[in-house]
Amino acid sequence: MASHLPHTDDSTLPSSMRAMLLESPGEPLRAVECPLPQPAAGQILLRVEACGVCRTDLHLIDGELPDPVLPVIPGHEIVGRVAAVGAGVSGVRPGQRMGVPWLGWTCGQCSFCASHRENLCDKARFTGYQIHGGYAEYTVADARYCFRLDEAIDAAEAAPLLCAGLIGYRALAMAGDARRIGLYGFGAAAHIIAQVAVWQGREVHAFTRAGDTASQAFARQLGACWAGSGQDRPPHPLDAALIFAPAGELVPAALRAIAKGGVVVCAGIHMSEIPAFPYDILWGERRIVSVANLTRHDGDEFLALAPKVPVRTEVTRFALEEANEALARLRRGELQGAAVLLP
Repeated sequence: MASHLPHTDDSTLPSSMRAMLLESPGEPLRAVECPLPQPAAGQILLRVEACGVCRTDLHLIDGELPDPVLPVIPGHEIVGRVAAVGAGVSGVRPGQRMGVPWLGWTCGQCSFCASHRENLCDKARFTGYQIHGGYAEYTVADARYCFRLDEAIDAAEAAPLLCAGLIGYRALAMAGDARRIGLYGFGAAAHIIAQVAVWQGREVHAFTRAGDTASQAFARQLGACWAGSGQDRPPHPLDAALIFAPAGELVPAALRAIAKGGVVVCAGIHMSEIPAFPYDILWGERRIVSVANLTRHDGDEFLALAPKVPVRTEVTRFALEEANEALARLRRGELQGAAVLLP
């Protein structure tokens, strides 16, 4: 059945749009002009205001994620305005501001979906990976997986909340009531969750690349009580360690840093191989767990909490056509906070 645009926020929508396209892993994104997508039943068309640049995008571009649908427009931290509404979508109006996260579609029928664990759905599809994402002027998204956003918030500052914030929040929840928290890799997610943890009254310890004094100073500025390199031992044993850097060697380091009964939370979608480690650093009921994607409940909770903290995101803004530069600077560790593309 042909898609149609029953409701739009413009009298005339363009017939084409600019986008940055990944055609083959290992190659730079290519600037293209492509037809304007149209929302099918259950979908909305968004005019992109901002799209965050996530480390997962690097994993996609480097070929480290399995089964991408290529060619694909990356980007899964999308802030946009509703431009058109597909059939069957209710409660969404043209012009409304919405956010689109990494989890873009699930089957809605499996045992995981039925138990509000849609993040584990075996048939799930992901924004900017198997579904075209936000490195573009427009994008379509499943209305079920879009979040309403504050109309007043700056679009660029809101974009990192849609993945760095949401995944960071789920990782923090895995830490339970841990009082001393270690954040390994002080990038986009850690700089958001550090603010939440400090607001909650926890002690935050930040672990960065060796010699990265700028990130360590940034962490202290956001309330961290201690900052050092990833292989350093904190002044006191931690109750939980949240690993955001995709470096497997940090798992044994974090195990050595946590107290008995503590937990190491691996929060990335991809991590390099975890080296062998002696059983004695796991013994004492220490645990290693992973975070997979997000649930809609995570999104609702975190996006309601963020303005109460309030979370302030540190962003570096790039034009859409500068996506390759933004990715290169992220890869080199030259950014504090997050990079954001502005179409």
